[in-house]
Amino acid sequence: MEEQINQIKSVEAAVEAILFAAGYPVKYTKLSEVLGLDLHNTRRIVEHMKAEYEADRRGIQLLLLPETAQLCTKEPYAPYIREALGIKRGGNLSASSMEVLAVVAYNQPVTRSFVDQVRGVDSSYAVNSLIDKGLIEACGRLDAPGRPMLYVTTDKFLRVFGLNSLSELPATEILLPPKEALPIVDEGDSADEDGGVTDTDEADA
Repeated sequence: MEEQINQIKSVEAAVEAILFAAGYPVKYTKLSEVLGLDLHNTRRIVEHMKAEYEADRRGIQLLLLPETAQLCTKEPYAPYIREALGIKRGGNLSASSMEVLAVVAYNQPVTRSFVDQVRGVDSSYAVNSLIDKGLIEACGRLDAPGRPMLYVTTDKFLRVFGLNSLSELPATEILLPPKEALPIVDEGDSADEDGGVTDTDEADA
């Protein structure tokens, strides 16, 4: 029994070393291959490690994403990290980008026209800004006239907000267009679909 426990601890130490050295999300399939374990047991070990990280008062956390795992620092310690490493504040999302991100996160997959109707303003700049930041991405096209692009959040979105999955999003009222909103405009005919900048969202710049 003791030998089995030691073997598990050794595997967990190897996983921790890999994730720490990588500094980016590592696929469970890669961990499985390196550790010589099947995918099921690899996931079980990483899940057990996550529980230990949550139980201990550490400055780092283990994020388990759908296909990957990553070690990262906990948000409360960000001020200490910035000061110690001389990192300037910046890169925060504007209010318009946060609104668009919330609409996409809670309703995905969505078209840009849907986002526009929920917000009541053109969102083309904010959408493109979020795509550039890797927080949302195109996942295909809606089977409708004009075949408008559909958008979803990315794994980077989960990492940035410290989520393991979309099911951990805080409960909120469903973000839908107001009843008096106009019918969805065919994005296939919109000149702003792929990057037109409007006055409405220029605060993102």
